[in-house]
Amino acid sequence: MPMIRETVVATVNAAGEPHLAPLGLIAEGDAWVLAPFYPSTTLENLRRAPHAVANLTDDVRVFAGCLTGRRDWPLTAAKSVKAPRLKDTLTHLELVVAEVREDPQRPRFVCRVVHEETHAPFRGFNRAQSAVIEGAVLISRLHMIPRAEIEPELERLEIIVRKTAGPKEFEAWGWLKDKAAQFFAGAEAGSKSADRPCP
Repeated sequence: MPMIRETVVATVNAAGEPHLAPLGLIAEGDAWVLAPFYPSTTLENLRRAPHAVANLTDDVRVFAGCLTGRRDWPLTAAKSVKAPRLKDTLTHLELVVAEVREDPQRPRFVCRVVHEETHAPFRGFNRAQSAVIEGAVLISRLHMIPRAEIEPELERLEIIVRKTAGPKEFEAWGWLKDKAAQFFAGAEAGSKSADRPCP
């Protein structure tokens, strides 16, 4: 299996408006592969403007925020592509699509790096940050994975967050928990409505 780096990817639409989304960068030799799900804004943007910026950040609030309606993170211009980068990212990679491998579920955009820059030092690993990233992956798949599988995983991850998180990690985790609760509440309401007899 290839190595995957968890990043926040910035793309732009035809009007140049930016969009942020958590997305894994898949290693493939000297290239990186973006494989957004269909349908998604990232996928449509890559088709219209075949470039992106992958942000390597240790602020897990950005990952959680993008999945819970909080996308207004400070941006600044990149060097070589129109998509911006996160202003406070540790490192960013500017990517240009070199090849597209079509797939009905996850088309793969093979990208070459045209610019890479480090802006701040990486200060070490934190288990709570990793737990939030894993939680964000689960939240992004609420519509795909059964509740009976997601809830025990979130409970396991919450133990790590409680033991090792700082304020940013606690805030991000709260957003993810609220998102899961809202989703499950909506699913329950829909199920009860479907079970009612027609008048």
